[in-house]
Amino acid sequence: MTRTIMPFGPQHPVLPEPIHLDLELEDEIVVGARPSIGYVHRGLEKLCETRDYTEFTFVAERVCGICSFIHGMTYCQGIEELLGVAIPPRAQYLRVVWSELSRLHSHLLWLGLLADAFGFEALFMQSWRLRELVLDCIELTTGGRVIFSSACPGGVRRDVTPDQAAFIRGKLTELEQRLGEIVPAFLNDPAVRQRLAGVGVITRQQAETLGAVGPVARASGVAMDMRTSLRYAAYDELPVEPIIANDGDCLARCRVRIGELTQSIGLIRTALDRLPAGELAVKVTGNPTGDIFARAEQPRGEVIYHLKGNGTKFLQRFRVRTPTFANLPALLAMLPGSALADVPVLVLTIDPCISCTER
Repeated sequence: MTRTIMPFGPQHPVLPEPIHLDLELEDEIVVGARPSIGYVHRGLEKLCETRDYTEFTFVAERVCGICSFIHGMTYCQGIEELLGVAIPPRAQYLRVVWSELSRLHSHLLWLGLLADAFGFEALFMQSWRLRELVLDCIELTTGGRVIFSSACPGGVRRDVTPDQAAFIRGKLTELEQRLGEIVPAFLNDPAVRQRLAGVGVITRQQAETLGAVGPVARASGVAMDMRTSLRYAAYDELPVEPIIANDGDCLARCRVRIGELTQSIGLIRTALDRLPAGELAVKVTGNPTGDIFARAEQPRGEVIYHLKGNGTKFLQRFRVRTPTFANLPALLAMLPGSALADVPVLVLTIDPCISCTER
């Protein structure tokens, strides 16, 4: 049978991400795929030589717009460990609140893009309409809708007042109620299940061998979540367990993210209920010295920061391993055997962010 090489990307109507795949096809079936990345270079890792370590928090937040707060928080965790700084309890809880709002924001955005990928425009609009409820909470508490700028070495820059906490609780209640309108469409609609169930399967062994992270790994039965493994911020005092599924297909990855929506709503409520009084930040003095690896759980999975200080106010090295980079080998394992029409959906199920993969 004749094999054809078809280029997919870096521009595609479904996928606004600069990734290129050379798909090897037999008729309409994918039998192999080779990725080409490297279309984006923003020089973020080089900027550590010209921005002092406090200013660099704002650069770290801009590695990715969707996960901006968790990028900034992970960077701050690394700086705090290098300097031996313990942040106040209130700051730890506020970091959890904003981390979980980021997770809600990201997963709802992803659900909308998934619906758009298989042509369900009404479901796309409804998912993004619910996302606006989360963005309202973020804007009220941080002043921004995507870039928070609320994390800083030593704690947080902003507080959540009782009135703001009541506003967030109200929006979460509305979100929870309205999720019930769209979740059955993603999980039970026959047309949607036809596009997702049994498509792009990776086994637990494959997920572990290929180093998959986040919902991609958990949808294959790998119970790995940095919030439970490391218990950073205030996660050691909150009820959080990995949301897992075992089928390893597109529907399982959708099911895990929907489960995490409910989990994040509960975590935010609990964190606000238990929010301790006290300071928002401690004063940070001195310059970082030595190496450190800081890790956190982003909506897409584990992110790893490598920071190296040399005793000056400028870092000597700043390196990020993003979850999308870790999930690309898993994507290449999903593609063989799938139909060409399923490729955009398969790529979307790893929730790719190529721009943050290529700093």
